[in-house]
Amino acid sequence: MIGRMADAVTRGVGDLTAGVTEVFDPTLRLGVTGLSRAGKTVFITSLVANLIDRGRMPGFTAGSRIETAFLQPQPDDTVPRFDYESHLSALTSRDPHWPEGTRAVSELRLSFKVRPAGLLSGLRGVRTVHLDIVDYPGEWLLDLGLMEKTYDEWSERALARLTSWNASDYEAAMQAVDATAPLDEPIAQKLARSYTAALHLARDAGAYDLTPGRFLLPGDLEGSPALTFAPLPPGEAPRGSLRREMARRFEAYKSQVVRPFFRDHFARLDRQVVLLDVLGALRRGPRAVEEMRAAMADILTAFRPGTLGWLMSLLGARRVDRLLFAATKADHLHHGQHARLTALTEALVRDARSRADFAGARTRAMSIAALRATVEETREHQGVDLPVVRGRLLSTGREAALYPGELPDDPSHILNPARQGADAWLDGDYDLMDFAPAPLTLRPGEGPPHIRLDRAAEFLLADRL
Repeated sequence: MIGRMADAVTRGVGDLTAGVTEVFDPTLRLGVTGLSRAGKTVFITSLVANLIDRGRMPGFTAGSRIETAFLQPQPDDTVPRFDYESHLSALTSRDPHWPEGTRAVSELRLSFKVRPAGLLSGLRGVRTVHLDIVDYPGEWLLDLGLMEKTYDEWSERALARLTSWNASDYEAAMQAVDATAPLDEPIAQKLARSYTAALHLARDAGAYDLTPGRFLLPGDLEGSPALTFAPLPPGEAPRGSLRREMARRFEAYKSQVVRPFFRDHFARLDRQVVLLDVLGALRRGPRAVEEMRAAMADILTAFRPGTLGWLMSLLGARRVDRLLFAATKADHLHHGQHARLTALTEALVRDARSRADFAGARTRAMSIAALRATVEETREHQGVDLPVVRGRLLSTGREAALYPGELPDDPSHILNPARQGADAWLDGDYDLMDFAPAPLTLRPGEGPPHIRLDRAAEFLLADRL
């Protein structure tokens, strides 16, 4: 407790210094997160490229006030730099491919030279505004919910979830050990590996609320004792036993992994984007959709949404005042269905948005494609004209046209079966494919093609520029 108090005081002094500095050199910290396969890396890469070359950003009104945008070294020397150049090269090469996904925290600073606007614009010169983009896995965000749980409480929930996802291999491994016996490190490591494998299988099947998140994306902690534990049923825990050591490592994970992440990265954000692969959840079925809805509600409990007075802002206090929920891969649908995808996204995150709105934050939901990989066509099928999208299949590289099915006008036709635990969609599965990025020919001043990335930037950034 004394250590936490001292850490809070030290952090407060640092925040005060940063707050005073930002009066003269304003900085906006934008967090980008989302669960695996939501498209975080592509979103950041395309956003930065389109903020530097704004030819495809007509909906971004602040673009007319930006004289130039350029990359600078990020201010946090201990945080890896987001590898923007390599990711952009992957998307724009002669044989484009999707870049590697997010596996740890990274950061990028984009600075703007901005002309002032308004009645007093003639009295002020060009100013510099910094945008610090922080990329982090959404799986790590789910861990913040562990802070209020004991080892037994977490174990009970984790085991119940694995049972519901038929993780029989881990159950067999767990039943083969005596949790009251003295700790045997090889047994502990075997249990941790088996539990990690069960988490991966559950995620592939459509589960979202899987903790600890670092077991799925360990980063530089892979193999460490902090990640060498697993859930066990409640029971006796003699000193030196396997169960006692598992509980100790669970507490160490919270104090040495989860809390520093919240303190050093998450608690310093001003704006936040949560990317959602809603179409991927639809493809996996009703249960996956309900898992995503519940996970989004849990994730928002980790945010501190709302507004701050000018004095608290000056003193360096941080609070997320704008929150964007973005359904990605909108280019997998014809634009005639984008409004339905947005409505479904709004319904999925309604609980989370209501909580944030009540706290004073501005929230929005929209459908986007950070990099457009398809073109739209109309094709006749059995005498009916179908709106389709055509692109290069990721699996074979061949061109294919896709009609994924019709999203309902009423999102409840999706959410009700999901809440009721339906095994499959009543009207059949949604036929969705994975597309590879299309070869690009970019003219000077243009960023990569996208869908509504300019509107996302308008909501997140325009007021601060």
